[in-house]
Amino acid sequence: MRSKAFPYPLLKIGVTVLLALLASWTLWQLYAYYTYAPQTRDGRLRADTIPLAADVSGRVEAVLVHDNEVVKRGQTLFVIDTARLTNDLAEADAAVATAQAQLASAQREDKRYRTLADVVAPQEVDNRRSAVEEARARHAQALASRERARINLDRAKVVAPVNGIVTNFSLRPGAYATAGQPVMALLDRDSFYVSGYFEETKLARMHAGMSAQVRIMGEDRPLRGHVEGVSAGIEDRERTTAPGTLLANVNPTFSWIRLAQRVPVRIALDEVPPGVTLVAGRTATVSLEESDSTIRKPAGTTE
Repeated sequence: MRSKAFPYPLLKIGVTVLLALLASWTLWQLYAYYTYAPQTRDGRLRADTIPLAADVSGRVEAVLVHDNEVVKRGQTLFVIDTARLTNDLAEADAAVATAQAQLASAQREDKRYRTLADVVAPQEVDNRRSAVEEARARHAQALASRERARINLDRAKVVAPVNGIVTNFSLRPGAYATAGQPVMALLDRDSFYVSGYFEETKLARMHAGMSAQVRIMGEDRPLRGHVEGVSAGIEDRERTTAPGTLLANVNPTFSWIRLAQRVPVRIALDEVPPGVTLVAGRTATVSLEESDSTIRKPAGTTE
């Protein structure tokens, strides 16, 4: 009795169909993930940068920090030459003393003329009263000038307004600092966040409070965070304003393949593994978790 031959052709067809279905399912999953899943590889690590300038003009007397140094809030960064400012304060003190003496003299004259009101002309009495008011005003002005001189002397020391990192720093003693002109940049090390640029097709699947996983390029360990908010507007590069009419001038071109706009989404960092170097501008990959159990309530909301 002869045994039946194993149907190898049918097996090959079945395996081929199974592999084709598996490949189709895999391709569909990849397409759905990259098209609709709330994730992006286009992210950047950001931080607030504070341009620091001297409050008074003068020669830089001392520089107490160096490039890439970590500083604390209130720490002195550099000092403007205090000799001229100290002299200004001394002059202001002298001006206050002079104004105070003039005020006292005017008050004595006013008191004397008021006691002689019966024998002097009323106009003289009024003149002495006016002299007192003028002297009082000059005294108040001298006090204000002295306070300004004291503030300028205090502001000769430029201190860090936040906990930060000195970056791109090249200030040296002897340089001249102009009031209001930035001479250094301080990066706020307590303000690091991630800007994820998500395609507009994915916005419907995200909201404030969603947990996020952030992977910095070159780092093995992920960072944890949550969505703080979505940008309220982006630039329309196809629309301008026609000169002279103030009307919209829209480019009439149309592309058959329309690329989804990228919308900035701010990700607050909650957990940063030890040893991970945070550098503003580093590339990041952001993946949002859609599970309800990982949704974080936005700050400021109530039940």
